[in-house]
Amino acid sequence: MIVVGLAGGIGCGKSEVARIMADLGAVVIDADKYGHQVYAPNTQGWTEVVAAFGDDILDDNGEVDRRKLGPKVFGKPEEMQKLNDIAWPKIKQSIQEEIENQRRTGTGVVVVDAAILIEAGWTDLSDQVWVATAPEEQVIKRVQARNNITEEQVKARIDSQMGTDERVSYADVVVSNDQDLDALKDNVVALWEQHLGEK
Repeated sequence: MIVVGLAGGIGCGKSEVARIMADLGAVVIDADKYGHQVYAPNTQGWTEVVAAFGDDILDDNGEVDRRKLGPKVFGKPEEMQKLNDIAWPKIKQSIQEEIENQRRTGTGVVVVDAAILIEAGWTDLSDQVWVATAPEEQVIKRVQARNNITEEQVKARIDSQMGTDERVSYADVVVSNDQDLDALKDNVVALWEQHLGEK
């Protein structure tokens, strides 16, 4: 079994790459899904987050409200690190368990779709690191259209992430998404055949 760690910044088409790889036969593990489960009520993650940030981050049902948690961590590196130190190890453990499940069932290719793959130090989960990239002007247009936010807001999100050059320095395979969806699909299929064929 081959495990591909798939990373990429906002608006670069990472999730689209994951969908194409799923169509080619990969099992995709979505790290975001586990991220939401970390804070499920009355779990260890929930207890630690409430202890760290206060019960005013909870909604009326006792669930962590990300809109209340967000202002406590965004733009505050120390607080964000505190949150990441709670969440990231638990997400990684869940991903590792799912990888082992897939290994037992004889899956050929697993893709770990994780925006924070590199930042969180999860590259050791994968045999190959694939990084999706796109030119910044295209990223800005895509994210503006998708999220209905200003160019300045998009740039702030881009600036808060690891830079493309640094992300690419970790890559075994770079997936360039600088054209349309058909071109991206052709690119992913070619890279799949080159790096994952006969696996």
